[in-house]
Amino acid sequence: QVTAVESGGGLARPGDSLRLSCVASGRLASTLSMGWFRQAPGNEREFVAAIDSSASKTFYADSVKDRFSIFRDNAKNTIDLQMNSLKPEDTAVYYCALGFISGTILRGIHWGQGTQVTVSL
Repeated sequence: QVTAVESGGGLARPGDSLRLSCVASGRLASTLSMGWFRQAPGNEREFVAAIDSSASKTFYADSVKDRFSIFRDNAKNTIDLQMNSLKPEDTAVYYCALGFISGTILRGIHWGQGTQVTVSL
C-alpha cells in the first residue's frame, strides 16, 4: 500500500514563501511520479506541479510556473514544493499525489490527506 503524508502548510502573507513536504511510503512509491494538487473552496482540485520517478523531469501549471519549484529525494521518498511570491489565489488545501505522468500533468492514484495553505494580509 502506498501512502503519502504532507507537512509544511500554514499562513503566509502575499509575497512570502512556504515550503511543503510530502513523505511517501510503500514498496512501489519510488517507481511512481509524484506531485501536488490543490483545491480552493468551491473549486475543483487542480494540478500544480509534478516530478517523475527519476527526478529528471518536472511539470508545472501555468499559474505557478516561475514561482513554485518541485524537488525530489528518492533516497527518502520525499518531494518538496518550494512556493515563492505567494498570492492570495494560492490559498487552497494542497494534496500530495503519486501516480503517472500523462502529457504534462500528473494522474494521481494515491493521495495524501492535504495541508492548508492560506495567503492573506
